[in-house]
Amino acid sequence: MKQLKGANRYAKALLRKVGIENAPQAIDEINSINNLMVKSKELRSFLVNPHFTSDERAKVIKQLSEKLKLSVNTVQYILHLSESGLITVLPDIIRIATNLYLESKKRAKAVVMTPIEIKKDSENTLKASLKKLTDRDVDIEYVIDPSLLGGILVKIGSTMYDTSIKGQLRLLKDELIKE
Repeated sequence: MKQLKGANRYAKALLRKVGIENAPQAIDEINSINNLMVKSKELRSFLVNPHFTSDERAKVIKQLSEKLKLSVNTVQYILHLSESGLITVLPDIIRIATNLYLESKKRAKAVVMTPIEIKKDSENTLKASLKKLTDRDVDIEYVIDPSLLGGILVKIGSTMYDTSIKGQLRLLKDELIKE
């Protein structure tokens, strides 16, 4: 719980520091560091381990920043998170900062799972329906999941809409078990 509060505070601090207009770039840059930490357990361990000095961390992060073309604000932010021990909650910070940014822009993000790729006309219809549902413009991330069999599964924030055949069969099974 304490780490989640820290993640919330640091996500807000990030948006204040870079400004709402530069938030997408900053979030992308921080996400690139997070992706490297996921891929490289050595980097993650290095950034988390208190046995390494601030100078050693700064040197490695600056080398990474040159290769990834990170802004000065991002480098300072990552260094501060590493020194304060909150680098482990970077995925939460990214999620919260993204949600705060979208909220400020009156937008929402939806993750749409489908068994096949959606055609352009269906995509436009889906966007219109989700806009009506949320009263916001919706950015959609598509995930193809062949196990759904048919229909779609939509997640907006913490709300899930399941119209998949797999989901409907699960509901039917639950109803039959109740009786």
